Amino acid sequence: MNSISLPIFGQGSQPAEQDGVELEYLQMPQEMTTYAMPQISTDLKSHDLAQAKIILLKLQQYLAAFPSVSVAIELTRLDANNRRFIDELLGEGEVSVICSGGQNIRIQESVLAGVWRLQTLNDRSQIVNDALEVGIIPQQLSQSAFNGAAAQIDTYWTVVPKDVMNSPPLLTELNAKIAEYRPGGEAHTINLSLLPQTEQDLAFLAQRLGRGSVTILSRGYGNCRITATGTQYVWWVQYFNSEDTLILNTLEVSDVPSVACASPEDIADSRERLQEILKVYL
Repeated sequence: MNSISLPIFGQGSQPAEQDGVELEYLQMPQEMTTYAMPQISTDLKSHDLAQAKIILLKLQQYLAAFPSVSVAIELTRLDANNRRFIDELLGEGEVSVICSGGQNIRIQESVLAGVWRLQTLNDRSQIVNDALEVGIIPQQLSQSAFNGAAAQIDTYWTVVPKDVMNSPPLLTELNAKIAEYRPGGEAHTINLSLLPQTEQDLAFLAQRLGRGSVTILSRGYGNCRITATGTQYVWWVQYFNSEDTLILNTLEVSDVPSVACASPEDIADSRERLQEILKVYL
């Protein structure tokens, strides 16, 4: 039987250039967050965790009832041991949020996707309210992201700054998409990485869009930093590799970018994982 030689593709598969110059490839994200069973401190005894058990059973009910609307599960009055147990059991998941509008609110997705920890802080960064919420994204985030935001981008200018070339048409496109957009509608994305943009273009976009009060970090695969702009429904979404190099830069018109949201499948998985956790610890 004759042997067949298969072609090989990819980095290192092609002959070197005659001038000795090698192609340099931008490093992509190398690590991905995966779920692991939480490890609970051995000094936390199950007979002292009645408060935590009530909360976790209620959480299990809300996960099972999704997508029915669930109310927040209050944690503020937990004693020290029950709070530490909840902290260790839920841990920190992929998505973190800071809301710095009228209230200073810190939101952290737990290791159970779709289970969110919401903490309201006072002026001294002390926690004054602590709660859990089940959902694709916390209601607080979607409600407060664009409080006070402009309904449209101001496209009136007499002189365009020097070296600004391609951003003015993008602002016109964004205004049209904002006017068309309805909550829950399909997102519209502009990939700035594929467009010729000068530094002045990007600065002009940022100045015209303004800055909102919500910042999101998603660490699912590499880092994704999401910033609400000062214009309704417009988010600035940036993807970075493990060396913190920008690899994708986009603007998105949506309620909340999907990369920050849990999915119904995530929440179904979290319900099953919580059942396993309860069997082990309570």
